[in-house]
Amino acid sequence: SNGARGHFHPENRKLFGKRKICVFVFPAMPFCAMIKRQTERGTGMKILVRYHDGAVPLTILPQGDWIDLCAAETVTMHAGEFRIISLGVSMQLPEGYEAHIVPRSSTFRKWGILQANSMGVIDESYCGDEDVWGFPALAMRDTTIARGDRICQFRVMRKMDKPELVTVEHLDNASRGGFGSTGTR
Repeated sequence: SNGARGHFHPENRKLFGKRKICVFVFPAMPFCAMIKRQTERGTGMKILVRYHDGAVPLTILPQGDWIDLCAAETVTMHAGEFRIISLGVSMQLPEGYEAHIVPRSSTFRKWGILQANSMGVIDESYCGDEDVWGFPALAMRDTTIARGDRICQFRVMRKMDKPELVTVEHLDNASRGGFGSTGTR
């Protein structure tokens, strides 16, 4: 095996129209094992984590690349109530990165809560000891979220470059027709 470089085999050549496409085959290694191996070699990203009272230690599951976050407190909410549920962690993200926090796919089904801001964005400057991450929850029914329940997940993304905003009188493009203009089917 030649590692993650892959290897070319003549049987992997495919013809698409008149173009020849070379297909590279990588060695049989689960993606998570490749990430683990890269991290062991020191090429992984480091995030400093401070745990607060009630916090459940973070674990990176082998499937997927999102990291689950747990409620750091037991919370009872009534239908229509809003509350920021403590996740019990403060983190220092690498320079040039931000975290995106979204509910887990089962969060609404299990607890009947919605993330009030659709997606949370935490930038690298929110990194002090008391900058505790939270989940802004809106309860759609009476519910209890127990300490340790995995209610949301995050991933770390590179921040976009600062754009230059240019004011114009017209965009010189055809208008599509507004929200929902492409139909429903």
